[in-house]
Amino acid sequence: METKIFFWLGREFVEICGEARAGVSVQSATAELFQKLADTLSPLGLSLDNTARIRVFGRDRQARTDATAARSMILNGSRRAASSSFISQEWFDSAGAGGLELLAMRPLNSAPARKPVDFEPPRNYLRYLEYDSVLFFSGFTSEAATLEQQVGEVLTTLDGAFAKAKTDWSKVVKLSLLLQRGANLDSVKRILAQKNRLSAAEIEFTFVGGFAGEKYLVEIEATALLS
Repeated sequence: METKIFFWLGREFVEICGEARAGVSVQSATAELFQKLADTLSPLGLSLDNTARIRVFGRDRQARTDATAARSMILNGSRRAASSSFISQEWFDSAGAGGLELLAMRPLNSAPARKPVDFEPPRNYLRYLEYDSVLFFSGFTSEAATLEQQVGEVLTTLDGAFAKAKTDWSKVVKLSLLLQRGANLDSVKRILAQKNRLSAAEIEFTFVGGFAGEKYLVEIEATALLS
């Protein structure tokens, strides 16, 4: 596992990346990995209750499904966090088939409001998490025919999510685009420019092997501040 502690938005964050062990079921191994993450957070005065965002990785489609099932069992109730999940053999350095990237936040307030907000009707992942005046939006996707159309549709979906959360693009502090490996990055940047969405304080691009849906070519996460 790798652990990084950094300061951002006036708060302390802890990012932990780890791979589940091989030799047992992916769901069991991922549950074990969550416990290792909890054990890493504990000496820092944090716990899984401080999770703001969780990314799940699977070596293949079934592994992604099984690792996501473990996430749903462990990060439940008030622990629910913004989430996304991906298929990517290249992400793994070990023989494991499941992996996690967890982002935990130390809030400014000792007893901050933690408000998980569902879709309507609810899905197996959050629309966004409102936590200590920071908004963490889950990864949003589209089934449009082309990558360019998917990027446009997801940006429109984010428009609606921001309105629901009472924020807007001027408050976006980070936009994360996870793209199908081999995607044309220049065309994605062009769509962002056409939609006037290059003003976020930070924009990052990551390539993965696949997504929960076979038609998905991109998944976009956002982090914003309350207006």
